[in-house]
Amino acid sequence: MARLTYRGGSFEAEDGESVLECLERAGCAPPSSCRSGQCQSCLMKATSGSLPPAAQQGLKDAWRAQGLFLACACRPTEDLEVADADGGALEVAATITGREVLSDEVVRIRLATGSPFEYRAGQFVSVIRPSDRLTRPYSLASLPSEPQLELHVRRVPGGRMSAWLCDEAPIGEPVQLRGPAGECFYLAGEEQPLVLAGTSTGLAPLVGIVRDALDRGHRGPIALYHGSVRASGLYLADELDTLATHPNVRVVRSVLEGPTPDGVVQEGLDALVLGSGHDLKAARAWLCGAPELVRLLKKKLFLAGMPLKAIASDPFVVAPAGA
Repeated sequence: MARLTYRGGSFEAEDGESVLECLERAGCAPPSSCRSGQCQSCLMKATSGSLPPAAQQGLKDAWRAQGLFLACACRPTEDLEVADADGGALEVAATITGREVLSDEVVRIRLATGSPFEYRAGQFVSVIRPSDRLTRPYSLASLPSEPQLELHVRRVPGGRMSAWLCDEAPIGEPVQLRGPAGECFYLAGEEQPLVLAGTSTGLAPLVGIVRDALDRGHRGPIALYHGSVRASGLYLADELDTLATHPNVRVVRSVLEGPTPDGVVQEGLDALVLGSGHDLKAARAWLCGAPELVRLLKKKLFLAGMPLKAIASDPFVVAPAGA
């Protein structure tokens, strides 16, 4: 078994146990959220020992060079000395500047940063509440050319961060941001077909990607699909209608059950995308939202002939209750 050294203590990691799980057993765990290696909330630093490759998957080259790793994805096979990540060097100060209710489930949050913040539309940032370091990832719907960052926050029942952002934090409240991260941003040939599909606030990065593509002069067909179990989960109708006025943009909104409003179809996103007639072998795709849908659609697109390297995905994993 590997032995972990952290804050002067020494702990044995059980076989197959992650650094995060081991430190949680010891009562001294770092911040965490999704626990699947997606949100990067549990960044730590290795000061001695070798890291398994999976522990640094998806991190910036500069972060890997510093020994930073994901505690939830690191399952050490040899002794490891770890420390907290230097938050001051990785984080940017920001302020909550706006809040707008978009639907019963979704609130638009705007943030202004105190220093330049470089990102690509569609990537995500980790929002950190300074009072207790509670951390959650949210995708960016804004463009880097815009003066403020835009997040779409879904009200999660019992969600500590979503309740705070949507209802409790006053305008002007400071937060810290870590990132950006994620593979969901515009990268395609100007004539290439683009397919974007997402559920709930998975729409946020997709809208950012479409707007970025249009700003960059993309001429190929763009198909954006937004799905929900019921119509209450759909939002941003006016903005989507505006995007659909572009001659190369098609927007499809769908539900699985219940009343179907005008302009909304009742069908699963996978069936809509696969039955759309897109040249999937030539297209690029972005998939965001419910993990089950993201995994299913990624598999079906691959089996339909789309190369895996042409599929970017961001499954939205909800933090466990109480985390």
